[in-house]
Amino acid sequence: MRKSLPRDSFQRHGGRFSMAFSSVQSLCLHLISSAFRRCRFSEQICRLSIILSRSSSSMKPSVPISISDTGIGGCLEDFQDLKFSFEGVAENWDGILSIKTTSICDTEIYSYQLNLKETDSTGRINKLPSNTKNGAKFSGTEVCLSSRVSLDLLLAEIHSFLQKMMILQTPNVAIHLAAEDCDVPGSRYEKVFLANEYKQLALAASSLERLKSGLEDYVLKHENSLDEKCNSCFLSREHLKVGSGIACCIDDRLHTELVTEAVIVISDISKQKTTCVRESGDKTEVLYFKDFSPGTISHSSMKALKSIDWRRYGLNLVRIVQQGGCAILEWGNLLRDVHIDIVLHFYQRPYPAMDTMIPASRKKPQLDRILLKRAVKLSLDDIKDKHAGVLLSAQALKISTYAPDLAKTIAGLILSSNDSDFQGECSSLLGLQPEGVGTEIVQNRIRERLVSVIEMNDKRPQKTKEAPFLFVDDRMHEGYFQEYDCEEVSEVGHLYEELLD
Repeated sequence: MRKSLPRDSFQRHGGRFSMAFSSVQSLCLHLISSAFRRCRFSEQICRLSIILSRSSSSMKPSVPISISDTGIGGCLEDFQDLKFSFEGVAENWDGILSIKTTSICDTEIYSYQLNLKETDSTGRINKLPSNTKNGAKFSGTEVCLSSRVSLDLLLAEIHSFLQKMMILQTPNVAIHLAAEDCDVPGSRYEKVFLANEYKQLALAASSLERLKSGLEDYVLKHENSLDEKCNSCFLSREHLKVGSGIACCIDDRLHTELVTEAVIVISDISKQKTTCVRESGDKTEVLYFKDFSPGTISHSSMKALKSIDWRRYGLNLVRIVQQGGCAILEWGNLLRDVHIDIVLHFYQRPYPAMDTMIPASRKKPQLDRILLKRAVKLSLDDIKDKHAGVLLSAQALKISTYAPDLAKTIAGLILSSNDSDFQGECSSLLGLQPEGVGTEIVQNRIRERLVSVIEMNDKRPQKTKEAPFLFVDDRMHEGYFQEYDCEEVSEVGHLYEELLD
């Protein structure tokens, strides 16, 4: 368990970077993220509360904001590294943060006041009188500030942020969001966010399993009204095509393993009786998490997404832009009712390592890019393996258009033969009875085999493709893809060269 710093330790610790913010909203989201992280580290059942209130009758109505958690005690260095730009927002906030925190082993609740307008690091933190816990055993942190930012605007941004945070499906954290205009009766809004809202996972479920379940829940909720599941769009997870992948590498210097997880969900509401209108169906918002918290996608990750060979999966990437900390992928060939959702998660974990590992390099951006490409590729391949005819390359789709004519020709050759033994053997290989088989049945069975072979061959790495036979025993197909993937050997070799450049 992580230990908090001594309460009188205000010095800056080496190796840490200042967190700079330019709006009260972005600062609040960071404080919520930090509280969520403290809850997760506690490994106990925790509650995170965000309370917003306003008095609209006052001359200059302000919004008191309280962010509290029952996780491990906060570290002061988490707050003293904060930076805030007051240009253009000086009237919205006085720059004061009130902090109360205690760890399970502390006998007191410590109080501080942090003035982010103060440039002198020694004078920006003011230690206030502490309160005794009277022998009680508990831990937690509360951060309070007061701003004149719009209550509705702040509530909307926090609500959207929490919806994305719940994708992580952290089972030990419940989040309570409440907002109220104290001068307007009946204006109180409350929402409780829980993990595993629609699907119960085992406590031992892996991070990737929780990420997968969380994105499914996120997609199952209507994009324009995330409060509730939209039964008009999707009735269950069965209507979703989901793929996941994980790529890892060992960092011997830090005795940790760098992990990149990717989950992709393809949804299609064309077969559903729905009146919902999906906005921006040709665009994908890539949700980005780092160390179990929503984050801003890195430049190296943007480059990695752009460099993926999407055409290999039948996708035409028109452009990629960064917007609101996320990557927005715009597709050129998606059907109107088809939508793609992607989530990425970067984090570190201690040994032992697992899955695909790549030696760590000092060039962190290149390493992130390599891991991301690998994880996304595995996710796309996962969908391709589970769902026939999905994510076929443009070449495979083009070849498939010739299957009906070719099937008609082959069926004609078989049925026009005067050799009954030859016809019987062909029928047997196609899984048909030799007697009374019509032209259409033979033709359809051959077309199915042709399409199946095209799809199987499309799943093979480009450099090692060997077309399987059309007329073979079905049992030969079962082990066809269990061979060693030579492309991965070549890919790792290229990764070594790239890391050494």
